[in-house]
Amino acid sequence: MTLPDVTPLPDLSRGRSLTGPSRSRRPIYLDLLPPCNVACPAGENIQSWLAHIDAGQFEQAWRQLVLDNPFPSIHGRVCYHPCETSCNRAELDSAISIHAVERFLGDSALENGWEFPRPSQRTGKRVLIIGAGPSGLSAAYHLARRGHEVEIHDAGAEPGGMMRYGIPAYRLPRAVLTAELERISSLGVRIVGDHKVLDLEEERHEGGFDAVFVAVGAHLSKRVDIPARDAGRILDAVSFLEDVATGEPPVIGRRVAIYGAGNTAMDAARTARRLGADEAMIVYRRTRAQMPAHEEEASDAEQEGVRINWLRTITAFDGPELTVEAMEIDDQGVPHPTGRFEHLAADTLILALGQETESGFLRSIPGVEFSSDGTVKVSDSMMTGHPGIFAGGDAVPAERTVTVGVGHGKKAAQHIDGWLARQQKEDQPKQRTATFDTLHLWYFGATQRRAQAELAPDERVTDFSEVVAGLSAEEASYEAARCLSCGNCFECDGCLGACPEDAVIKLGVGQRYRFDYDRCTGCGTCFEQCPVHAIEMIPEEG
Repeated sequence: MTLPDVTPLPDLSRGRSLTGPSRSRRPIYLDLLPPCNVACPAGENIQSWLAHIDAGQFEQAWRQLVLDNPFPSIHGRVCYHPCETSCNRAELDSAISIHAVERFLGDSALENGWEFPRPSQRTGKRVLIIGAGPSGLSAAYHLARRGHEVEIHDAGAEPGGMMRYGIPAYRLPRAVLTAELERISSLGVRIVGDHKVLDLEEERHEGGFDAVFVAVGAHLSKRVDIPARDAGRILDAVSFLEDVATGEPPVIGRRVAIYGAGNTAMDAARTARRLGADEAMIVYRRTRAQMPAHEEEASDAEQEGVRINWLRTITAFDGPELTVEAMEIDDQGVPHPTGRFEHLAADTLILALGQETESGFLRSIPGVEFSSDGTVKVSDSMMTGHPGIFAGGDAVPAERTVTVGVGHGKKAAQHIDGWLARQQKEDQPKQRTATFDTLHLWYFGATQRRAQAELAPDERVTDFSEVVAGLSAEEASYEAARCLSCGNCFECDGCLGACPEDAVIKLGVGQRYRFDYDRCTGCGTCFEQCPVHAIEMIPEEG
């Protein structure tokens, strides 16, 4: 029997998906923003350098960190670490001790002599920076790495601004500060001290500067009129801390009162205890919940014997007696006097009611505008109303911290670089944040955060030795390993092992994975097991 001729059917399985028509959704890999990165005022890629530490690559971790922030040893000591407040791990057990690990990296760099890379090319452009505080030094660093010639003019004898003259040595040892700042000079940045700028336009013209970044600190203390019989016993906190930092502490007596409850007030009170004051008390007209100081600063002060008088305002100072009036808070949170007075013993009164910037030298610059508090108005690019003059740090409206200042310096440098090149720097769109509720935490067990050792309170007040110790390499590695890698694949192989269709292809260490959509059925098993939400299910096209 002869069989009829039959044309073979085409092999439709080649070059097309067998499952696509029946699949309503498909998985994709993606990178979300971890909340620690989002919260960092200096713009650090915290998750990235933690991953390097977890892999045992300490120097590579430091180099990743200093792409954004040149002062890890400083920040690991003085930053109030909003990154930890935002850390998703806090919802599981406790936040990663990011600031302590950052300090470890910074101290390791100092111990091992790791240096910043030199710029490969010079642009021929000159930038003048006014102020050698955290913002000005940060801008100088980022501009120098881009090949610009940078010169800093500062009124202080030594660079550092409030880091040197406002933050006491028990929080920031001067050897650490000096060592980190020396790296800025090693990049070729010229720092001119004891140089107060009075005529900015003249300095810019005579120096041939193409752009200017104003980063003056808030060194002028706010004053209040308090009737006093011995005005010599009234000091301002900024000058007090600066005198102590320069080795010329004033005579303050046995009992010291500090008016105000910000971080500077806490530092002044703790410093007074170290200078021999038997009693250091803070007077504040509002409640603890309303104080501008960070809670840890107030707690540390109280541990060292500082007494805080809440809901009190000073009405007179006739040393050695202080007259205070009790206050009451209304429904709107506003304090009001009660007419009830008390008398407290005090040999010296230190005013810590806030600081203002000295921006008078900018008043004659055409186009520069000011806010009511004397700070300079700037655009999103950190430029003032005068072309080529930028401003940041304490000079502009913002939270006055070292980390915010460093972040301003970095951002200003980016925009100054673009302005010099006549290229507008656009802010890149960002992915959404990986919040705790989007994670699948089956992979992670509970762990205990490593604490930093501290001097006992009675030991602290005897001198200006550093209070908080650093982490060991083992402790730093342990903390880094606690990172949840929120929103970013860390190659746990969960998707690879969970896929029932073998549709996940491993690309090699450090290369992550890809999906074989010819095999994928869109079941979502990979998405459901991914602990860090590095996989998203999206609707199938068509």
